[in-house]
Amino acid sequence: MKETFDYRNNLKQILQKTTGDERSLTNSLAAIKAVLGMVDSQSTATQKTQPTQTTNKEIKQLLLGISQLIKSPGSSAAQKQSLSALHRLTFDQAIAKQYGSELSQLEVAIQQSTVTKEAVNQQVFEQAIKPNKPKRDYRKGKRYTVIRLVLGCDLINDNNEIVYTLTEKQIHQFNLTSGDIVEALSEPVTSHYEASILRVVGHRELATTEFDKIEEFKYAVVQGGTGHLAITHDIHGKKLRIRGKSIVLPIDASRYQTDDTPIVDGSIVDLAWYSGDVNLKKNPAQAIKLRWIYQLDQPQVKPKTKKKKIKPANSESKITKLALDLHYQRVGIAIGDNQNEVMLESIVRRYNGIPVAIDAFQGKKKLMDRQIQTLDLVILVTAFAAHDSTWNIREFASKYHVGFAVSSSKGYQAFERALYRAANGLPAYEGNQTITYETE
Repeated sequence: MKETFDYRNNLKQILQKTTGDERSLTNSLAAIKAVLGMVDSQSTATQKTQPTQTTNKEIKQLLLGISQLIKSPGSSAAQKQSLSALHRLTFDQAIAKQYGSELSQLEVAIQQSTVTKEAVNQQVFEQAIKPNKPKRDYRKGKRYTVIRLVLGCDLINDNNEIVYTLTEKQIHQFNLTSGDIVEALSEPVTSHYEASILRVVGHRELATTEFDKIEEFKYAVVQGGTGHLAITHDIHGKKLRIRGKSIVLPIDASRYQTDDTPIVDGSIVDLAWYSGDVNLKKNPAQAIKLRWIYQLDQPQVKPKTKKKKIKPANSESKITKLALDLHYQRVGIAIGDNQNEVMLESIVRRYNGIPVAIDAFQGKKKLMDRQIQTLDLVILVTAFAAHDSTWNIREFASKYHVGFAVSSSKGYQAFERALYRAANGLPAYEGNQTITYETE
């Protein structure tokens, strides 16, 4: 007769070694799953060693709770779920007798799980990027023509009447220009906005008399101390010029204190102004408007205190970082249906870049053209791109001299290396060739 696998001693050893830190909980969870998988695969196991249906349910709830606790250390909901399942398991006399001591140690470990700084930052980040998409009947959207303003835009109907005026915050993601045709939906009376844009559906050329020409100065760098902030150039060193003359534009940070992103030394912003504004000659500061403030992590000044260097217990736990600084360049992420978008955007931000999502699955050619000409780099993730979009992206990147590289998979390292190649003018495809990726 085939010998039955006895999983009980294995579970004892796992539970005895489990502590409250994230790494220990992660390892224990994986080990418990592996052991239980071996138990399920034993078709000859006796009823005595098989968990009952009720026990299986509690084990499942316990594992789910620990999984959530690993993802969000210190989560009260995850702790409550884990402890509730654990306590119900101890009601079984056989389990309490066999694993009582080990389950008690696991209970202490779960209770000792505390909220980490990384978990808080991740939660804030996820909330910040979480799209606010209320349920709407898109069939009710009507078409309007965009008339771009220095801040925001007007939506006009076929009779050239202004129907809605939208804010810069509402339209920034669409990269709109005068003449774009959009579908928009009226907002409820209780909303702060008149309407919201659903999508861009086309473009028509307007007569020069139908709109005021606007000039832009993108990715301007704010410099100076508190109360003495000014702009003289952009992230590439290009000087701010008005009618051929270099100027120093003072920035009053107090005007933007109510915004989510304050103006400080090192902030990156977009400027815009009407070409025909009469104030440009004598008082440019009155004509130039701050159109957009990019949400970037500002460097934190830490006190100079000597600390003992503690070598990590496991050197492999430290993620290697490539020798790459994007200096706030705009990086297009060409990927379809928002697959892995959050992770890829985090990689771009890790190297001080500004991520811009490009739909490479159903992207419109004209919209893709306008998006790419505003970028510095574009990374194509071929695993989620349509064939036609792949060729369009390569064509537009070459046309506008935008750094281009291809990531053949959605993995962290593949995308990170593609970003390195695009920024350093290396081959777009890695293939079988040897490319040296310098690290810090």
